[in-house]
Amino acid sequence: MKKNNIRVYSRLLQYSRPYLWRIILAIVASLGVAGSDVTLAKLVEPFIDKVIAAKDYSLVNLAPFIVVGLAVVKGMSRYVQEYFIKTAGLLIVQDIRNDLYSHSLSLSLGFFSRSSTGTLMSCVLNDVGMLQRSAADVLVEIIREGATLIGLAALAFYQDWQLALLAFSVLPLSILPAAVIGRRIKDNTRLSQGSLGNLTGVLQESFSGVKVIKAFGSEGVEKKRFFDENLRFYRFMRKALKYDSASAPVIEVLASLGVAAVVWYGLHHVLSGQTTQGELLSFVAAIGMMYGPLKKLTKINNNVQRAVGAAERVFEILDEKADIVDAPDAIDLDRVKGAVVFENVDFRYDSDPVLENFSINASPGEIVAIVGPSGAGKSTLVGLLARFYDPSAGKIYIDGVDLRLIAQKCLKSNIAYVDQETFLFNRSIAENIRYGKPDATDAEVAQAAKLAFADEFIGQTANGYETEIGDRGARLSGGQRQRLCIARALLKNAPLLILDEATSALDTESEAMVQKALLNLMENRTTFVIAHRLSTIMHADKIVVMAEGLIRQVGTHNDLLKQGGLYKRLYDMQFQD
Repeated sequence: MKKNNIRVYSRLLQYSRPYLWRIILAIVASLGVAGSDVTLAKLVEPFIDKVIAAKDYSLVNLAPFIVVGLAVVKGMSRYVQEYFIKTAGLLIVQDIRNDLYSHSLSLSLGFFSRSSTGTLMSCVLNDVGMLQRSAADVLVEIIREGATLIGLAALAFYQDWQLALLAFSVLPLSILPAAVIGRRIKDNTRLSQGSLGNLTGVLQESFSGVKVIKAFGSEGVEKKRFFDENLRFYRFMRKALKYDSASAPVIEVLASLGVAAVVWYGLHHVLSGQTTQGELLSFVAAIGMMYGPLKKLTKINNNVQRAVGAAERVFEILDEKADIVDAPDAIDLDRVKGAVVFENVDFRYDSDPVLENFSINASPGEIVAIVGPSGAGKSTLVGLLARFYDPSAGKIYIDGVDLRLIAQKCLKSNIAYVDQETFLFNRSIAENIRYGKPDATDAEVAQAAKLAFADEFIGQTANGYETEIGDRGARLSGGQRQRLCIARALLKNAPLLILDEATSALDTESEAMVQKALLNLMENRTTFVIAHRLSTIMHADKIVVMAEGLIRQVGTHNDLLKQGGLYKRLYDMQFQD
């Protein structure tokens, strides 16, 4: 194997350390399997020479007990080996999958914007699953088949070293085909796993966007897209299977050359009296049994290559560095007062500028509204405050402390966020509301729902707060989902509040009720509100008008109407009737 393969595989083996006793026990048991095979090959000689040729029938009665005894030893050894190595493999895969999932969640939003959901899902589920045999199982198989091969080879050399050399003369011929086949399997496995990630992505998109598919009648288009990607996956898998299937026949053909030479040369020795029939049959049995482990070792190499191809994809994600990390001297703050300062903040997506020289102050308890056309950088602005990203230049302060010096866990505990994407989990209503405060009591959950005007529709559901709401809240209307998200933020009761189009999915009546609740919530809390509906932010303490990443105007609603400019145009467009 190449150095890279060895490095990847050694890294996989590091996950085996906590379960070393299981692996050692499986290795010891594998030696029992190997010893049984070698013993069986050795017993052919006395059985032929002493029982059949010399007609010594005293050993006849022992033969069944020997055969059964060897079978019992081999069977028990194989059971112990299989059970402990497979449970070790499952535990190792569980650890790798946990690490991969945990590390993925620790990465910044920038990583997820670059990576498709389907590829990540496929990596966590399929690629890691392919590693199950590699981390520990392959190690035991190598030891078991290697010990069997060494034992049978030693027996062959002990009985007739000349015949053994003749039999082993074909082994060098098998090295090159095995290496070529293994490399092709690894390359095609990596490609097939990538294709499987794309296939998973198509599947995830189709099921998540089934309403859009139905609305546009595009089932045929999506079927073709899925079928094409499925065919692409099959073609990569077919190539891997082609090479994998070729490995055993290649070894068998090469092995037949050695066996043919041994039979021809051995029969001449028997006819000339230099070798007994039992010795020849025992030797042939050892050689024949030896090629079995040799073929299995070739298969093991194929499995290793297959696992390495999948492991490279897994380790690419595990090696991904998080863009947002705590500073070495990060500090924990108690409940912050809520003074927020943006000081000459710039931000870029790759090379595209989104915010330029953005500066704004928010006093504790102040309501700051951010308005402007789509693409102005409003959501990016509040994303920087929540530290989904770090500024390209400039600084953000909370209570006079640089945001990058505040521990992320502390920062998140001081911010409640209601996004324009009303994301809910496929859990109960109570669990979704309690998501930001897991230790909240039932009474607190009910109070938050009441303030968000969600208690009315919750009471009409089959199981009340224990009602399961489906994937992404599919069993609720858009307004109901939004009110649950608001209830979730209300329950968290954080001093900093971010509302990104928090009332966008509500009807007029619900919006009026929720707006009253939000006004009560905003009291004594620093709030950043992003809104397209200017009617929802007319009473904000400060309105920041943005366009193309720049601040165009700042002031109260009345001041901005008097100034004219962009805010006045937006106002006139919404209220022209």
